[in-house]
Amino acid sequence: MKLTIERAALLTALSHVQSVVERRNTIPILSNVQIEANAQGISLTATDLDLAVVERVAAKVAQEGTTTVPAHTFYEIVRKLPEGAEIQCVYPSGEQRLSLSAGRSEFSLACLPKEDFPVMTAGDFSHHFSIPAAELRRLIDKTRFAISTEETRYYLNGIYLHAGESGGIKVLRGVATDGHRLARVEMPLPDGAAGIPGAIVPRKTVTELRKLIDGVDDDVRISLSETRIRFTVGDALLTSKLIDGTFPDYERVIPSGNDKHMEVEGKAFAAAVDRVSTIATEKGRAVKLVLDRDRLVLSAMSPESGSATEEVPVSYSDGPLEIGFNSRYLIDITTQIEGESAHFAMNDAASPTVVRDGNDDSALYVLMPMRV
Repeated sequence: MKLTIERAALLTALSHVQSVVERRNTIPILSNVQIEANAQGISLTATDLDLAVVERVAAKVAQEGTTTVPAHTFYEIVRKLPEGAEIQCVYPSGEQRLSLSAGRSEFSLACLPKEDFPVMTAGDFSHHFSIPAAELRRLIDKTRFAISTEETRYYLNGIYLHAGESGGIKVLRGVATDGHRLARVEMPLPDGAAGIPGAIVPRKTVTELRKLIDGVDDDVRISLSETRIRFTVGDALLTSKLIDGTFPDYERVIPSGNDKHMEVEGKAFAAAVDRVSTIATEKGRAVKLVLDRDRLVLSAMSPESGSATEEVPVSYSDGPLEIGFNSRYLIDITTQIEGESAHFAMNDAASPTVVRDGNDDSALYVLMPMRV
């Protein structure tokens, strides 16, 4: 194998591919990225057996071939080379070393046989549809903060993607919950997505996909089966196993009868919660909301640190209410509000609260209260 490639193009592709590779691997080949050179350029592939990313990059290929090199070392070398550098890669047949040179810099990387590199079989995909990258970014950004990190509840360790109906209109929904808060985002159902199987997309896949679509303007092609999902983003292909589990019936925890309504300026409210919670102990970080006739008082207390209160102007005309929340969860939700106002629908101190963006009906958040 012999090729020449621009540093910038190689670095961009490597940044997407190498982040799939775990830092510690008991299987040596999984620490490597596969380089496959042919007349069309090169393909870079990395996998952790659950997730695989393949990205094509333009290159001048003098001699075709395939090998694998340590992913993180390869990425760091390319990252540290000067901007505008032309990189030459030579892999002589019969040798297990890749020679890499740029200007006066020369490196020799140990290779592992391409035959050892695992191929992630995708199987047959039953559904294919496309989503604008901007819509997919929005869906991810507004839900992933609520993904559970509790490995015992593995079925909550991702975003649940499925078809639904809202007000008689068919929609595609993304839902995430950790049992304390829930985020649900909707968009019009794309052509080809009707009847898709509900898919729980794992947290790591969501993270890698978000990096791939950053700054992308085109549509993202999604292919789906019962056990796999594939995203095609330009010259990159991300294939992932789905979480094998049943996502809970989240509709049951979204209250419909909350009759106490508060409207508040979203950014000002989030900033006030952040200030008051400074005093709260790290474990609970509880913040109390005391509401009464267009007046909200936020307060937090800690036996070690002291206490804090702040009054926030709100629109509220229902009866007096005292309710407590985990301040970090409250901030996570209110920072998703892009419009000027946040709408809170509450019932009592023990019932879940619904939060909506005043300018966006397609996003809904549910937050469980806590005792304060």
